[in-house]
Amino acid sequence: MKTPLLPAILLISTVLSGGPSLASAAETPAGDNPSFYPGETAAQKDARLKWWREARFGMFIHWGLYAVPAGTWQGKQIPGIGEWIMNRGKIPVADYAKFAEQFNPVKYNADTWVRLAKEAGMKYIVITSKHHDGFALFKSAASPYNLVDATPFKRDALKELAAACQKHGIKLGFYYSQAQDWHHRGGAASGGHWDPAAQAGDMDEYIRQIAVPQVREILTNYGPIAILWWDTPTNMNRERADMLAPLVKLQPGLVLNNRLGGGYLGDTETPENRIPATGYPRDWEACMTMNDTWGFKSYDHNWKSAQTLIRNLVDIASKGGNYLLNVGPTAEGEIPAPSVERLKAVGAWMQRNGEAIYGTMASPFLRLGWGRATQKPDKLYLHVFNWPADGNLVVPMSSGAKKAYLLGAPGQPLKFSASPTGLRVSVPAVAPDAISSTLVLEGVGKVVALPPPPIAAEADGSVQLPCDAADLFGKHVRIEGNTNLNLGAWRGLDDYASWQVKFTRPGKYDVLLVAAVPANIAGSTYAVTIGSERLEATTVSTAGKDYQPVKVGTITVTQAGTTTVALKPVKIAKGELLRLRALTLKPVAP
Repeated sequence: MKTPLLPAILLISTVLSGGPSLASAAETPAGDNPSFYPGETAAQKDARLKWWREARFGMFIHWGLYAVPAGTWQGKQIPGIGEWIMNRGKIPVADYAKFAEQFNPVKYNADTWVRLAKEAGMKYIVITSKHHDGFALFKSAASPYNLVDATPFKRDALKELAAACQKHGIKLGFYYSQAQDWHHRGGAASGGHWDPAAQAGDMDEYIRQIAVPQVREILTNYGPIAILWWDTPTNMNRERADMLAPLVKLQPGLVLNNRLGGGYLGDTETPENRIPATGYPRDWEACMTMNDTWGFKSYDHNWKSAQTLIRNLVDIASKGGNYLLNVGPTAEGEIPAPSVERLKAVGAWMQRNGEAIYGTMASPFLRLGWGRATQKPDKLYLHVFNWPADGNLVVPMSSGAKKAYLLGAPGQPLKFSASPTGLRVSVPAVAPDAISSTLVLEGVGKVVALPPPPIAAEADGSVQLPCDAADLFGKHVRIEGNTNLNLGAWRGLDDYASWQVKFTRPGKYDVLLVAAVPANIAGSTYAVTIGSERLEATTVSTAGKDYQPVKVGTITVTQAGTTTVALKPVKIAKGELLRLRALTLKPVAP
């Protein structure tokens, strides 16, 4: 089966150190997949998810005791994401619990948080009601380890947030860590318990005595809840998941993600800190940080720019997904100023361009060199990142349109005409928006997209073939990775990748692979082909030097022009071929 890929924006990948890749951890095993809504028809599901699919943009909030140490324990900065400090720092349960005595977020104002989300153009909020450290932000009869009973604050943060969301028309969702709980006996722990005297216990009993009653509480005590966001199905089998799944009936219409475990698919895929090149064949939501952490870390200042956040939003919408963008409030209860500044900038852009995001469908195009596209019935929105210097925006479609204009200026139509390469729209000399300008084509009917143009050689004749520009063939190979997008899961000889390339010169080319080959899968054979020419090589372990360009040989390009470059497995020795980030071809001097 051929699965052509849309391009991802490589600049958006961020470091998710400290915790496991939850996207991979949440992969559902093959076999029987129980449903949260048995018997639900496709039409009923569409109705249930309608608001979520139209929303496109939401706020994730990671807040808890981990905001007190803010990344530092016993004078040392603990590597990894802020909310994992207890696990990564191997902090004893009793010592970590003492942070509750210091957690007094007197600056917490739920109304301020919700108004900020609304100003940013977000339509829903998902907050960590309980994260892996086991501490609850709500009053719980199941455990006194909560914001009301264990801290000097004595207030139920979720109750105040629920009231503010209802006031401002924002949907509310609760994140709940159902399996990992490093405080309560029997809770799972990634990597195993480090304080077994306090942590060891029966997980089934933990699910019955802590998880089930707390999920019942958050679905009962806070009015309408729109989303239940499970996280990390560590040690979750079908029997344990079956104890929790029936609770969704307490909130009719709940949208659920894919991280409960036990075979429950849920409604949404949840890629983490990455934008999948093709989206998914079902509903999906990319959850992403603004810096390199989810929970607050005082010294993490690696903030993404407003441009990156806006283009991420556009990219995700163009692939039919939702963007769940995180903030990590401080122990005082404030959203960090850099987050506020960026959210306001995104909101200003959404004020002008929201029509091209909310309620849109995925792009009809495989790749667009100048930006992205979204669509609604009979309308096509063109999100232009790279404004054309010659004043002509070429849209690779053989179908036509009735009208073209800049979003916000429908009374000033733009001229357009058909050309062999697509619809050519005459645009102003200067981009209306330096980050992303939006054009509208009306009366497009069913868009007939043209194949994407071949990848052009650079000025020196070299050719860069990134993983996210490939067409993929076979049952398994796909885009993977958080910090390093790569083509992984090459498990069959029919799994291969190809690129259409326009060579400017014939001759010999050095072939360089940017790939990772763990030692346990080294020793497979693969072939790089250019037209009828072929180069075979064997994978060698890259341990310690992953994703460095490595020369694998030389191949001949027999003539200039467009041809197919492919990478195909010949013999897979140990279950998987490699993890390919890019293929580079460099002309050899005569």
